[in-house]
Amino acid sequence: MLLELKVSHFAIIENIHLHFREGLNILSGETGAGKSVLLKSLALLMGGKSSADTIRTGCTQAIIEGSFDISKRRDIRQHLEALGIETDENVLIVRRLIAGGDKSRVYLNGSLSTLNSLRDIVAPLIEVTGHSAPLIEMTGQHENRNLISRAYHLDLLDQYCGTWDRRHKYEEMWSRRSSLLEEIADLERNAQQKAQRLDFLVYQRDEIAKLDLSPGEDVELEQSVKRLKNASRLTAFVDSADGALYGDDDSAVNRINAVLKKAADIAVLDPTLAGKIQGLEQAKGLIDDSVYELRQYLRQIDGDPDSLEEKEARLSDLRKLQKKYGSSVDEIIRALIDMETEISQLQNSESHIGEKRREVDRLTADMEKLALDLHKRREKGAGVLADSVNGELNDLNMKGVSFVVQIRKAAELSPTGLSDVEFMTKTSPKDPPRPLAKAASGGELSRLLLSLKRVVGSSNQPRTYLFDEVDTGVSGPTAEKVGRKLKSIAKGQQVICVTHLPQVAAFGDVHFFIQKSPKKDSVSMEVEELDGSERKQEIARLISGEKITKTSLAHAEQLLAETR
Repeated sequence: MLLELKVSHFAIIENIHLHFREGLNILSGETGAGKSVLLKSLALLMGGKSSADTIRTGCTQAIIEGSFDISKRRDIRQHLEALGIETDENVLIVRRLIAGGDKSRVYLNGSLSTLNSLRDIVAPLIEVTGHSAPLIEMTGQHENRNLISRAYHLDLLDQYCGTWDRRHKYEEMWSRRSSLLEEIADLERNAQQKAQRLDFLVYQRDEIAKLDLSPGEDVELEQSVKRLKNASRLTAFVDSADGALYGDDDSAVNRINAVLKKAADIAVLDPTLAGKIQGLEQAKGLIDDSVYELRQYLRQIDGDPDSLEEKEARLSDLRKLQKKYGSSVDEIIRALIDMETEISQLQNSESHIGEKRREVDRLTADMEKLALDLHKRREKGAGVLADSVNGELNDLNMKGVSFVVQIRKAAELSPTGLSDVEFMTKTSPKDPPRPLAKAASGGELSRLLLSLKRVVGSSNQPRTYLFDEVDTGVSGPTAEKVGRKLKSIAKGQQVICVTHLPQVAAFGDVHFFIQKSPKKDSVSMEVEELDGSERKQEIARLISGEKITKTSLAHAEQLLAETR
């Protein structure tokens, strides 16, 4: 929902600040007051192209800013989050800055963005009532891109027929089948290259496999080679340590034994002395253990030159693999696993293709059944939809114009099924149906959309509908019906309607008056929200023109009372 609109230095607008509300928002004013300029500013919020020509004379830039409540639009919030734009307060602020040289900048919640991102989020999308819906849907002479879109026609028909769940299921199947067909094409593509790739992978696998590597072997092998290369130094150290600690006449153990013997001899002089030398007994035990470990270590040192040569050769082979496949044995083993997986896939590609083709066939058969069911439901609903819309059009005094839903069965499956749907109109029983884009005026398109929204109902995603020219060519009771229909659409959503008809304006929940205000050397547009008495005055002006009479005021009061 559009909460606020701020426009400055844009065309004849110097500065305006509007607060829109939920429900029906009415815009009225004299012909030429600048309503089209206001609509252009809204179009810019929806991603319309900007031009430096629209900057107010004497100013360097124009600014259009809109604030949207997106608390009920989780899809929009997710889209913004994907763009890295924060939405902490469930508000989207769109800011367009237009400068000289046709330079324009777009800001979304203060973050510099692109025009395409703005259009993706705010501007009307094709799937208006489908998978995603715009924040604003504008209808007018030049803004009916949705209503003349055949994709939009199918969306509306599916919404009316209640076939969205079936269509969603079909689209999931279509997506799965498309992925399978791509995988098959990829498997079949460049068969010669795949054969070469297989030969290369087999060579690499065999090169690694013949070493029969074990995890962590490179570290152990390096330590083993280093130990063998330094066997003589290690042996000399162990021999020296053995002698110093145990074997020599003057060894540590012999010295400790001598001290312990003397201590035992004089212990009779002071019994507490024995406790003082208990640590020496422990030290002797530790030395004994250490000497035992050193002798065991010495037995493990293999000084055989053949063993060293063998290990150095294996380490050399391992280094060659490390240069190709990874810096460690663990990485080489992981590379081997990946190779074996790819080899298996390449060797079994034909069987994979067969499996995938059989799955495609099963999916296609299921899709054909579901698409045929969808088409039958759409065919049945199309006639009912056309009759209902024509009833609404007759109610809106569109005499001679009939609405037609043309639906054909396509020869092949498409992403949406087998149905080719297009909305058309006939201006007389004898005339053939013609596409909306070629047959309907801006006012007729607006009333067609109004009728469709009444019949089909609004989607479950609230948004802003902006109606322009919806009351073109109607008056009296028909105008009142237009107002009532607009009011019903506005329930739970937001409708902004530009109107010249008092019967329509009287249904508004809030009413804005647009007028031109002469300046010294220029003219400026002003917009004012009308209160109770002011609103009655404006509706009276719409009834009788510039000269407001007691009769027109009484009529205005009556209209307002009837719409409450």
